[in-house]
Amino acid sequence: MLDETSGSTVPRRQLGRLFTELREHATITLDEAARALDCSRQKIWRIEKGLVPVRLVDARAMCDLYRVPEEMAAIVAGLAKETRAKGWWHSYGDVVPSWFSLYVGLESSATLLRQYDSELIPGLLQTRAYASELFRRKNPTMAPEEREKLVAVRLQRQSILVRRLPVAPTLQVVLSEAVLRRSIPDRQAMIEQLRHLLDVAALPNVSLRVLPLAAGPPLASETGTFVVLGFPQGLGRASTEPTTVYLENITGALYLDRPTEVAAFVHVWNDLESLASGEAESGKMINMIIEEHHD
Repeated sequence: MLDETSGSTVPRRQLGRLFTELREHATITLDEAARALDCSRQKIWRIEKGLVPVRLVDARAMCDLYRVPEEMAAIVAGLAKETRAKGWWHSYGDVVPSWFSLYVGLESSATLLRQYDSELIPGLLQTRAYASELFRRKNPTMAPEEREKLVAVRLQRQSILVRRLPVAPTLQVVLSEAVLRRSIPDRQAMIEQLRHLLDVAALPNVSLRVLPLAAGPPLASETGTFVVLGFPQGLGRASTEPTTVYLENITGALYLDRPTEVAAFVHVWNDLESLASGEAESGKMINMIIEEHHD
């Protein structure tokens, strides 16, 4: 029996959508596929819905049935292997809650990340010292080795910004000026964090803009921090994953992917972009705040 809890959920859903497209392109119904593959209709349906990991032998049989070109079949085989593998973050055990494991998978699969934060430096842009201080404040009784695991997960996530394959995602960030001025106790560590922002913002795939306090309250005042994740296209025009909005709170997270929900947050994002300073001006502001810390 296939285990619905093993493997990474993102590759399963990606492969499921791909198999649906391939089957429909071959004009084969679910029932016809089940008969040809000598399995139940339910099995094919569960694979297409991304509910179960996929054995390589089944993936190859489906590719043969759907007359999938060799190059695409190789992609399918790779995805099938990923459905049975656990993401790197699983090696950190219970320190990563299940609701956040899904986000890490989505984040690593996204091609475009648009993030607004009004309170903190986003995880993808944090230094070790800044992240460690946040986790210490959140749970001061946590054992140092457990806290270090959380910091390690956060730092490991940042590797997506400089990876070569798959191509690193585009990261667009808007930060409230208040985030830059809300210092951690170690002033030197905060200076290093601000300098790190400038370093990461210099990457060709990263855009960092500051929302000045003088710009007034944005529409995002009603949403708080959020991330809009966009994903690569599949065979047709549809993406491998629907555009998803991620909202995190102290006990869990929300994943919104209904078109009306996504449209509402894209509207908020557009408002942020209209109010935020340009990249060059934002860099000047960060440098100015660094100088203030030296005073």
